[in-house]
Amino acid sequence: MSGKSASYDYLIKLLLIGDSGVGKSCLLLRFSDDSFTPSFITTIGIDFKIRTIELDGKRIKLQIWDTAGQERFRTITTAYYRGAMGILLVYDVTDERSFNNIHNWIRNVEQYANEGVNRILVGNKCDMDEKKVISKEQGQALAEEHQIRFLETSAKSNINVEEAFFSLARDIKKRLIDTDESRAQPKSGTANIDIGSSAGNLANPASQYLKQSGCCN
Repeated sequence: MSGKSASYDYLIKLLLIGDSGVGKSCLLLRFSDDSFTPSFITTIGIDFKIRTIELDGKRIKLQIWDTAGQERFRTITTAYYRGAMGILLVYDVTDERSFNNIHNWIRNVEQYANEGVNRILVGNKCDMDEKKVISKEQGQALAEEHQIRFLETSAKSNINVEEAFFSLARDIKKRLIDTDESRAQPKSGTANIDIGSSAGNLANPASQYLKQSGCCN
């Protein structure tokens, strides 16, 4: 949906976290490029993609960061928590350990991310019924325990992938953008909530408006 000359009203940063191999990169590829690859390639540190969507008549540019799930990259990825407006916590419904480790990932969010950051729990690979070990009810119970949204997805079969990203973006818009718009209107130009493109300038993503100068991604 985005292109070299595309414009946008708001820029939002999302973060994908979870154990290695749960399908974070596959979810991102399906959402950003509508494609899927069965080969498993470990994410080295951090990767990101861009997609511009429309919500309530506003063009919202999503900058989605894909983090490495392996322990040796943990110190790199935690630097990106602070600037995230929304976080997708991903586990593999065929891997009980990845589900149990969600508690650890939630603790990381509570430790490193901004207070009140929007979150969604995602149980990926729901198309693999014969190998499924974590029920939808278990996922829903965990989400309710932490008072967050929950969806089962399949990057391979394109099940609920759009819904996961759109619902998180919609929650962020409601929490941050709509609130800020009601408090203050810019004097001229298009209002943008811009959270930047690197960990170094993501400390306060939602409290400033930046005049739009176009989009190069």
